[in-house]
Amino acid sequence: MEYIYAALLLHSAEKEVTEEAITAIVAAAGIEVDTVRAKALVSALEGVDIKEAIEKAAITAAPAAAPVAAAAPAVSEEAPAAEDKVAEEEKAEESGMEGLGALFG
Repeated sequence: MEYIYAALLLHSAEKEVTEEAITAIVAAAGIEVDTVRAKALVSALEGVDIKEAIEKAAITAAPAAAPVAAAAPAVSEEAPAAEDKVAEEEKAEESGMEGLGALFG
C-alpha cells in the first residue's frame, strides 16, 4: 500500500513516477524498502494515466453508496439496529477511498 501512496504522492506533486523516487519516499517514511515491489509498481503503471484512473475510481465508488441508502428499512422496532448496520456499511465503503481523497483533496 505504501508504494501506491508513494506513486500517488509523486503524481500529485507532478513528478515522474520512477523506481528511485518511490524508493526514496518509502525510505523517508521509515519503511524498509523492497526494490522488487517498487520496480513492479513502476512497471505496472507504465502507460497508465493516473489522473484518469483516480477519476474512474471516484465515479465507480459514488453510485455504490446509493443502494445502501435505498435499502434502509421502514421505521419499526428493528429500525435502530438496521440503521446502525447501514451506517457501519457506509463507513466501511467510504474508508477504502478515504486515503485517496485525502491525498488529492
